[in-house]
Amino acid sequence: MNVSPSGRQLLSRGALAALVGAVTLIPGPSYAAPHDPEPVAGGPLEQIHSQLDGLYREAEVATEAYDAANEKATEQSKRVTSLQSDLARTQGRADALHGLAGAAARAQYRGDYFGSAGFQLILSDHPENALADAAQADRTRATIEAIYQSQKTARAELDRQTEAATKNLRDLKKSLADKAGAKEKIQKKIADAERIEAGLKAEQVAGLAQLEKRKADEAKSKWPGSGSDGGPADKGGSGNGPSGGAPAVSGRAGQAVSFAMAQIGKPYGWGDVGPSSYDCSGLTSVAWAHAGHPIPRTSQAQWQGLRHVGLASAQPGDLIIYFSDATHVGMYIGGGQIVHAPRPGRTITTAPAASMPILGVVRPGG
Repeated sequence: MNVSPSGRQLLSRGALAALVGAVTLIPGPSYAAPHDPEPVAGGPLEQIHSQLDGLYREAEVATEAYDAANEKATEQSKRVTSLQSDLARTQGRADALHGLAGAAARAQYRGDYFGSAGFQLILSDHPENALADAAQADRTRATIEAIYQSQKTARAELDRQTEAATKNLRDLKKSLADKAGAKEKIQKKIADAERIEAGLKAEQVAGLAQLEKRKADEAKSKWPGSGSDGGPADKGGSGNGPSGGAPAVSGRAGQAVSFAMAQIGKPYGWGDVGPSSYDCSGLTSVAWAHAGHPIPRTSQAQWQGLRHVGLASAQPGDLIIYFSDATHVGMYIGGGQIVHAPRPGRTITTAPAASMPILGVVRPGG
């Protein structure tokens, strides 16, 4: 489920305010749970900022696990459905062969020599070759042997598919269990952050907002080739940052960027793929699907499955993958900026591309 409206209001009050009051509140054991990150060196605001970021990072990691399990479960469900259809067809073939074998045995017992063409038409996977095959089966006994051999092969295939289907069903149940576990982790991390957020004072919220702005300004200078606009020159247009909208870029990349930018202001929703809310990889995958070029659902799969390009070569529409475990993704829009779904309690927005640890850049379009 998504964060409650009241939770979103609390979280959005201070850009990284999400975890602000923890250190001043932390003496109490309820805020020092083992899973919470250790306070870092620095002033109280830095410590609060770090703790909130830690909780939201853990929630995001769990969100990616949830998305991956959900994707796997969906794929396995389709596979099992396909296997079940194959099983039904194979069983029908085996039943037909069994009936033919009985009929052939009875005919031989009576001394009938029936034409083998009818049997070959049924046995052959290519009926157009039936007459040629039939010419090679002059005697009923040879036809009976072919029937029994085909029946044996069909039943062996039936057994193999049954075993495969059973294994896939077990894997499906395991994926769904993993998905449920990830969901619990996400909800707990968000609840922890909301609890801390609820204890913030007005001056702490304001202080965290200033801290976040300073960090964003510092991040602009970290982008390769940054100049006055904080980013390299982009083919097809230059980025204008949060207030200027998306750059003028054509083709599928332009369509993907335009779609992602049109979602600005919509809330983050873990596991969501629109249309009213998105998580980080939900936004990028839907944007590129909208452009007619489907890509993997999760940021980890996007990192693994799409073409890698150099950081300094990033173009609008490329995806920037963050953190060593590839658990966050944003779409580059030019000018050293990305559009992304940040985290629970926030809305889709633009941000400096270097505001998080960059793992690398991938290009969906080619």
